[in-house]
Order: sequence, then C-alpha cells, then structure tokens
Amino acid sequence: MREITIGHKKIGKDNPPFIIAEMSGNHNQSLDRALQIVEAAAEAGADALKIQTYTADTMTISSRSEDFVVSDNDSPWHNQSLHDLYQQAYTPWVWHQAIFDRCHELGMIGFSSPFDESAVDFLETLQVPCYKIASFECTDLPLIKKVASTKKPMIISTGMCSVSEIDETVQTAKNAGCEDIILLKCTSTYPASPKYCNLNTIPNMQDTFQCQVGLSDHTLGAGVAIASVALGASVIEKHLTLSRKEGGVDASFSLEPEELKSLVKESIQARKGMGTIHYGPTDTEKNSLRYRRSIYITKNIKKGERLTKKNLRIIRPGYGLAPKYFDVVLGKRVNQKITKGTALKWNLIE
Repeated sequence: MREITIGHKKIGKDNPPFIIAEMSGNHNQSLDRALQIVEAAAEAGADALKIQTYTADTMTISSRSEDFVVSDNDSPWHNQSLHDLYQQAYTPWVWHQAIFDRCHELGMIGFSSPFDESAVDFLETLQVPCYKIASFECTDLPLIKKVASTKKPMIISTGMCSVSEIDETVQTAKNAGCEDIILLKCTSTYPASPKYCNLNTIPNMQDTFQCQVGLSDHTLGAGVAIASVALGASVIEKHLTLSRKEGGVDASFSLEPEELKSLVKESIQARKGMGTIHYGPTDTEKNSLRYRRSIYITKNIKKGERLTKKNLRIIRPGYGLAPKYFDVVLGKRVNQKITKGTALKWNLIE
C-alpha cells in the first residue's frame, strides 16, 4: 500500500497514526469557541482539524413531516427536524478562512467535509489540501466525482456501506482522477457501541481495496481507537469539544482536550508497540538474561563429593548451567572444593 502525503504529514504503516480532530458543530455558533477548539486540538497534538462545509438548505429542506424529523429515541437529536439540526450545527462559511489560518499558524492541517458540489467549489478557493467524505455521503457518486476531480487526497468514511458500495465509490473516485484514497471504518451511530465497531474489518479492507485504512470513531473514550492501531489503522478521527458539560450537537460523543491528548500519546505508543515479528531477546533485553534461573552450588562441598538436591538448586541469577541440565548433573562428582554461591559450570564436574 502506497504511503500518502497530506500537507506536511505522511500517512502509512511506517508513520505515527494521523490524528484528526473533528470540530463538527461543537463550536455552538461561536467563532471564538471554534478557534479555541483549534487551539485545543493543536495543544493535544492532533495532526489535523476537520470542519464541515454545508448549510441547512444545501443539506435538506425545511419540513416537519415525518421523513424530515429524527425519530430514533436513543439519538442525541431525537425529535429535531433535519433542517433545524443542520442550522444549529453548520459552520458558517465566512469562518472557514479564519479556522484554517489558525490551523496553519499552529502547525496543523485544516480541511473539511463538503456535502454538495457548491461546497467543493468554495473549499477549492481556500486551497484545502484534501477532502473528507462523510459516511452518509459515501454513496453520493456525483459528489465523489466532483471531489475526485480536484485530484487531491480523499478520506472516505464507510459507515453503513456494503463491500459493493465501497467498491463503487472507490472506483468512481479513481476513474475521476483521485489516486490517493484513505478509507475509514466507521459505525454511524452516535454514540457508537464498541460491540458494533467490528475493527477486524480494518485489515480486510486493506486487503480488499489495497489502500490505507483508518477509523472514524464515535465511541466514548479512546479504547476502540487505540485497538484500531494494532489492526493497522493509519488514521484516527475523533470528535472534539472543549467540554461535554457545556453541550453542543456532538458533545455527548466527543473527546475533551485532555482525552484527545491521551489518545494522541497512546496511539503513537500502540504503533511503536506493533514492531515486527520477533523471537528471542531484543537488544534491550540482553542484560536481563543474567536474571534468569540457573544451577548454583548452595552449600560448601569438598572435592569428590556428589551433587545432590541438598547442595544444588535452581535459583536466580543466570550465570550457571541452564535449569534443563539439573537432572543430568545430579549424582555427578565435583573435581574441586566449591564454596556456596558458586555458579555450576561443566568444568567443575568430574
């Protein structure tokens, strides 16, 4: 699988996981709060910050009919109309430049999820380095073509998608000119339960689509995200809020800054811990070999005396003969006087 470069960051198995902090609507319609979220993401060590580019009217129509109202009882947006929800959550387009500028100042990559073709045209004027496709738009092939035609890297969430749908999306993107595609395993419930995340799909997605694969994670906490790194995830996306207590459309399943900081640190550790297939002592373990058990003389014995369980034991440290020779040396005579605490060697035996 080819390594992908976005901005100044390289994405692939030989690099630390690429951590995306998703702002979504957690700015609560305050630009100051949005910029504070950018700063918190940078302070936590995120590689990138992502926003969403749409308006309520580009997403849906204003209606309270059954089709346009969130009916799921366990949804954080229960009984809201889609239009009202998106009006509350959208990031004003006039904020985008300020948000991306702050990202750049702080060494982060700023980019967005467009939800229709007008959003792509707008984001192109801001020279974003890549695009994210949300799970719910993964099957919007006209949008996929439009984004792919920019020839910039595409990060595509695959929540709810079948294998054939993902394949159709990937082929559409490639045919339209996109060479750098990252797929994200995603469970599109909010919050998501770990038992439905099915992270073992990640290596299968890598094999099936021959591209970088990551995780868009809506579970609470960082455990699932860390586990994904062990399965090969090269990208992790998590929602970020300054404080869950202060509310916000996505706050209930978002990380707070200290939690994101921990995720960044532990995901790097997890990637390092993967290493390679290796048996035997590593270079750092070689000094510890001395503390293995070995065979020692545990009582003073005279020349010609036999070795028995009364004067011989398997103990630490490991300078004597290996424990596997204990039964072999029992009953043998020693060829010299030996003091207690001497490591048994072959040259001490007749």
